[in-house]
Amino acid sequence: MTPEGHRPKRRIRRAVVATAAAVLLSAGGGSAWALNRYVVDHVEISDVRAYEAAQGSTVQTATGDAAIKVTKVTTGSGNDTVTYYVADVTLTDATQLRSAFADNSFGENIIENTSTIAEDNDAVFAINGDYYGFRDTGIVIRNGVVYRDEGARTGLAFYKDGTVKVYDETATTAEQLVADGVWNTLSFGPAIVEDGAEVAGIDSVEIDTNFGNHSIQGDQPRTAIGVVDTNHLVFVVVDGRSTGYSKGVTLPELAQIMIGLGAQTAYNLDGGGSSTMYYDGALVNNPLGKGKERGTSDILYIGQ
Repeated sequence: MTPEGHRPKRRIRRAVVATAAAVLLSAGGGSAWALNRYVVDHVEISDVRAYEAAQGSTVQTATGDAAIKVTKVTTGSGNDTVTYYVADVTLTDATQLRSAFADNSFGENIIENTSTIAEDNDAVFAINGDYYGFRDTGIVIRNGVVYRDEGARTGLAFYKDGTVKVYDETATTAEQLVADGVWNTLSFGPAIVEDGAEVAGIDSVEIDTNFGNHSIQGDQPRTAIGVVDTNHLVFVVVDGRSTGYSKGVTLPELAQIMIGLGAQTAYNLDGGGSSTMYYDGALVNNPLGKGKERGTSDILYIGQ
């Protein structure tokens, strides 16, 4: 799979910049700083595929296809209806789970729709990632390559041998993680299931408190990844903020969904309008009940 074989990008960033700029500039004060920090693209690496190739990261070569089964689940009724989608995935090799960035670029505030990033990377399955590009902290290792080493929170590490661990970013380094065999990291959270049980206190934890961020508590659209066993994963996308279709779930409710699916470990990813699942060439879920995706900075995917 070569860069020449990928489809032309369909960027949505310019319209978002124009809208956000109008709001921020009208606010006065520190709006120019906020516009630059949270809206304007800051590209650090403009060709991620070439960068990863230069670092020795290659497309997985495992034989056999990943087994993927996607199902829709609806519970409750009326205003209490919850609709979510489950992808039960068994990999033949842990490196089949890959990451890709919007516009094939690494940096801040670079976004595309999940389906667009998926199509550009020949993905058969994808979910939104941790929206690393909204912040400048966290350990970011993707496809075995270090992109950022600013430990700040509880992360999730995927190892090449199929092991998946919740870890403290501030107690290690990206270099050490790669040396230990880490293939991908996620930096969002919180971890919601450990050792098959709901993690205490997730009904009050917050991930970021910086400008423009919102609480992750309450009934929300959600994306989560769970580990059932070595190379056996479950991905869940919960729709929300849509009366009569799906109200969303709290973090404890999300934890119980993951436990019910057999997850021994589960981790919360970016949610809200970003929560999206893509499979077999199409968007699976219905973001915010509007059937329209919101741009994100990264995805986790399985190639064809």
